[in-house]
Amino acid sequence: MERRKFLKRAGLAGVLASGTAPAIVNAQQNIRWRLASSFPKSLDTLIGAAETFAKNVTESTGGKFTVSVHAAGELVPAFGIVDALQQGTIECANTAPYYFFGKDEAFAFDCAIPFGMNSRQLTAWMYEGNGGKLLREFYAPYNIISLPMGNTGAQMGGWYRKEIASVADFKGMKMRIGGFGGRVLAKLGVISQNIPAGETYSALEKGTIDAAEFVGPYDDLKLGMYRVAPYYYYPAWWEGSAQTTLYINSKAFNALSNEYKAIVRLAASDSHVVTQARYDARNPAALKQLISEGAKLKRLPKDVMDAAFKASREVYAELNDTNPNWKKIYADYSRFQTAANQWQGIAEGSYDHYMASRTL
Repeated sequence: MERRKFLKRAGLAGVLASGTAPAIVNAQQNIRWRLASSFPKSLDTLIGAAETFAKNVTESTGGKFTVSVHAAGELVPAFGIVDALQQGTIECANTAPYYFFGKDEAFAFDCAIPFGMNSRQLTAWMYEGNGGKLLREFYAPYNIISLPMGNTGAQMGGWYRKEIASVADFKGMKMRIGGFGGRVLAKLGVISQNIPAGETYSALEKGTIDAAEFVGPYDDLKLGMYRVAPYYYYPAWWEGSAQTTLYINSKAFNALSNEYKAIVRLAASDSHVVTQARYDARNPAALKQLISEGAKLKRLPKDVMDAAFKASREVYAELNDTNPNWKKIYADYSRFQTAANQWQGIAEGSYDHYMASRTL
């Protein structure tokens, strides 16, 4: 069975079987959307979320609704998609929302915050908690509707030219880091750089930066950073998971029929599941390959983790005092995370810890 025919898994099997689907589809006008990605073509898992979404939409409408996918820079710059969506230059995009924390730190809730939720917790908050509702309210002034469309899972802590022995080694370090994890690292003396994925290797090679983080083994292998910065640290406390998101211009979305709106939502949710699965399936072999290529795998020292955690609480307290959007969303986010951690510590956490110690 071809997995892409996702509607059979999405509760519309009865519609398809009854023969009513062709009537629904044929009643719609032909539509073509342009999707701008914040990721280059080389990062096939990240831009692949957009490609999976586009294929789902096309197949579900018999080709009457198509979405063309454009890599970063083809239509708009990697970090220019929010402005392009607001202006109606494009209909939709796939991105890591924390790239836009400079507009408002609350963008990061739709992706990752330091010491935030893991992928299952974040998905639960988005779909069954208040996450989706709160973010819809937040995005309304930007004329954007957002839908979860992928998650990397817990990421790696990045590539470094020199070994990290303590917190002191971060002082004066220039590091490429997405989102506002860099704001927390600044309290440890790091000078953060928000550089697009496609430009990261070059900056590291030229010495413009001393360290860089991106995602995890599969994507990092493609970027080749191990060749110029061999120390590979984990975990990325700033990305216990990182959600990638489908942004849609609200006018374009609201112009769709109810049937097409449902197809867009289901196409995005299918891509969300597929993207998470791809990372979980591809990272193990990629990590082994990186080590065979000379990467030196290291765990971040506990004093680094503790200092970063303390710094993150300071940043969040500051934002609660200065950013009403942050304060509103963080209150709900932190409540949900606390309850989820208590449960997962009993079930998932204890099981995972035991299994990681076993040789199968």
